[in-house]
This record gives sequence, C-alpha cells and structure tokens, in this order.
Amino acid sequence: MIEIGLTGGIGAGKSTVADELVARGAVLIDADRIVRDLQEPGEPVFEAMVERWGSRIVADDGTLDRAAVAEIAFTDDDELKALNDIVHPAVGKEMIDRRAEVEGTDAVVVLDIPLLVRADGESIVEQYQNLAGIIVVDIDPELAVERLVAHRGFDEDDARARIANQASREARRAVADIVIDNSGDLASLGPQIDACWDWIQSLPHAEPPADD
Repeated sequence: MIEIGLTGGIGAGKSTVADELVARGAVLIDADRIVRDLQEPGEPVFEAMVERWGSRIVADDGTLDRAAVAEIAFTDDDELKALNDIVHPAVGKEMIDRRAEVEGTDAVVVLDIPLLVRADGESIVEQYQNLAGIIVVDIDPELAVERLVAHRGFDEDDARARIANQASREARRAVADIVIDNSGDLASLGPQIDACWDWIQSLPHAEPPADD
C-alpha cells in the first residue's frame, strides 16, 4: 500500500484533485465526506452537536443546517474548539477503520485531510506516520474567495472568515512534497495530476503487517 496525504484550504479545489486521482486508480479516504456522513440525523456526531447548540442548527427537514453551524463556529474560537472536539475524534476513528480495509494490499490510498496543518500553523503530519508523501493543492486566497462566492454560494464575509480560520498558504506549502497549483482551469490541472500520479507510482509500497 502507498499512502498519500492530500490537503488544501477551502476553495482550493482539493476535491477536484482527489477525484482526478481516483480516476487514475487511487482509493480515496476523504475526511470532509466522512464528516458529512457522521453529521447525518441519527448519527452520534449529529446528536452531540444538537445537544450543545440546540434546534437552531437543525434545518426544517431535520438535517444539519451547515450555514447555522458555520455562523456559530467560525465567529467564536471557543465554539470552533467545541465543534472540533465533537467532530475530529469521530472522523479520525472512521478514517482508521476505512484505511484498515485496504491495508496490506497494493492500493494507492489518498487520505484527504483538510486540517493536516492547523490554523495556528502546527502540523499534525506526525500523527500519520505511514504517509509516503504529501500533496498540497494551492491557490491564492483571493481566488479561493472568488470561487467560493461564485460556485458554492458563499457570502464573501463568510468565505473570508473560514479562510482566516485555517492554516496559512505558507504553512501548508511547508509540509508539501508536491504542490499542485489549481489557479487555472482543468486543462492546466490535468498535466500536474499526471505528473503527481507518476511520482506516486515511483514511491515504495509500505511493508504489509507481519503475521503474529
């Protein structure tokens, strides 16, 4: 198994890069998508969030009102910490479980980890000791704001607040083995991903776990 970390700020297009790597044969374990699964009604993470913040974070159809959560968490450091304390342990466990399903195979596993570098610049790379390399999807924060507003319906102030609550561009790039510049279109992205895939294929596979 070759295990690769993938990270990038909100609006950078990390999901697009992840999907392109999957198209080339990778197995994706996506923290953001796991978060959405765990925040479905009836899941323990959803219930813990509602217990803390009440019905104001529940939409009319009973699902999580993500905009309401963002308004609470991304404007108050204490509330953001509370959210992270609820979500992160559950996500980490689920990622470990999904990784275990392909351990010992010849798969290329891409771990999509948005918070591989924290907002304060601290890296948690050491928590992922089996990573053969790290890919950072990078764009200028102003372009990220433009894309969030134009393509994902964000309010500009909300987009800027979310970016401000994440790691800096420089802190992410500092942990990268490969930086993918996603400031252009898909045509300019493709060759970079091809080169990245070639690099991944050149890496040694991790040794399978020894039998007891």
